[in-house]
Amino acid sequence: MARTKSTYVCQSCGSVSGRWSGRCEACGAWNSIVEEAAPEGPPGGLSKSGRRGARRIEFVDLQGESEPTPRLVSGIGEFDRVCGGGLVPGSALLVGGDPGIGKSTLLLQAAAALGEQAAAIYVSGEEAVDQVRLRAKRLDLEKAPVQLAAATSVRDLVASLDRPDAPSLVIIDSIQTMHVDALESAPGTVAQVRASAQELVRVAKRRGFCLLLVGHVTKDGVIAGPKVLEHMVDCVLTFEGERGHQFRILRATKNRFGPTDEIGVFEMTDKGLVEVANPSELFLAERHGNVAGAAVFAGIEGTRPLLVEVQALVSPSPLGTPRRTAVGWDSGRLSMILAVLEARCGLVMAGKDVYLNIAGGLRINEPAADLAVAAALVSSACDRPVPEGCVVFGEIGLSGEVRAVSQSDLRLKEATKLGFASAILPPRRGGRLSPPEGIELQEMAHLQDLVARIAAQPAPDEPVSR
Repeated sequence: MARTKSTYVCQSCGSVSGRWSGRCEACGAWNSIVEEAAPEGPPGGLSKSGRRGARRIEFVDLQGESEPTPRLVSGIGEFDRVCGGGLVPGSALLVGGDPGIGKSTLLLQAAAALGEQAAAIYVSGEEAVDQVRLRAKRLDLEKAPVQLAAATSVRDLVASLDRPDAPSLVIIDSIQTMHVDALESAPGTVAQVRASAQELVRVAKRRGFCLLLVGHVTKDGVIAGPKVLEHMVDCVLTFEGERGHQFRILRATKNRFGPTDEIGVFEMTDKGLVEVANPSELFLAERHGNVAGAAVFAGIEGTRPLLVEVQALVSPSPLGTPRRTAVGWDSGRLSMILAVLEARCGLVMAGKDVYLNIAGGLRINEPAADLAVAAALVSSACDRPVPEGCVVFGEIGLSGEVRAVSQSDLRLKEATKLGFASAILPPRRGGRLSPPEGIELQEMAHLQDLVARIAAQPAPDEPVSR
């Protein structure tokens, strides 16, 4: 009996090697290489003899006469916003997030909302049908017109969905539990995830229904499985949030039919996820004014202006190596701003512990938050509060200059709507900025100007001079 050939595939990056090793040479991941059965053989060549069954492809013009199919709107405003205004028929979406963050809850709510206007199917590979019914009952969705199934065989799913009267929405929870019987590897491996997603996406494109795939994440927070899975789908959504906060952020990291980096804000309740129409007001609800070490940042997430509080604490360190901790922001960028404050502004940070936190569990990746972070650090180090009723935004260069950022008008309009009377921002270039009425602009050309402005503030316990 011939011996079955095996290959060794990394479950993080998908690279193939001829032997097992503890560390993948391609991506550097440890203990990620798994033995899988080798394929039967390469496909036939593309010579003239191998082209007998091929057919010519008909090419069409870029401008077509057919009208695009309208999007499926669920009625959950934050979910539709992240998807670009609704679900596009024939598209495939991948939703990832930490365990227990609310992926299945949100998709069940979306299926119940879309089931009122179109046929929706929810396929669970991790739970039984009765378990899904228990969650629906807890969410008061037990009467929603959603069809359920507990299945893991891709062959059975394709045979059930590949028909002229296919449903409009299909949810697969999760793609790591699906398996193709033509492969000998276990479900969740790179080969199984890639083949399962490919078959499901193919039938979704052919029949025109919207496919939602739930994906597991690794301990590093990235979607598990091969990277080609994210390239295969049209939209990648990630669920973010801290366990200690009730807020959940749905972020689009890839979207072929809408803006990228758009976010939707939800609040986790005992009745499921509730959309937050005005997240800026919610993130600032517990903010206390006239406190040292806090600054309000006016940011942009996708197309939405968002105000969040940046908190900093600078204290003497009893250790030889001071700590630098950042929650919700890049720790490398924090070190850069601390170096600029020390080298360009003379603010001594050596020998001091620095803690930075973005209130509300939100993660900020925008360079425009540099000035707000610097304001919070200077405020805590000098024990002087940032001017009350003031928002801060701007990018900081290595020489200490404050650089302009995009969409300043939207940031200022959002600040004015929430009652802020002043803004610390970079200098205007050519007078192109048209601020709304009722807000005072304090332009900072260099980081030294910000340090001097905050140092001139009275201490929190000092009376304000009249």
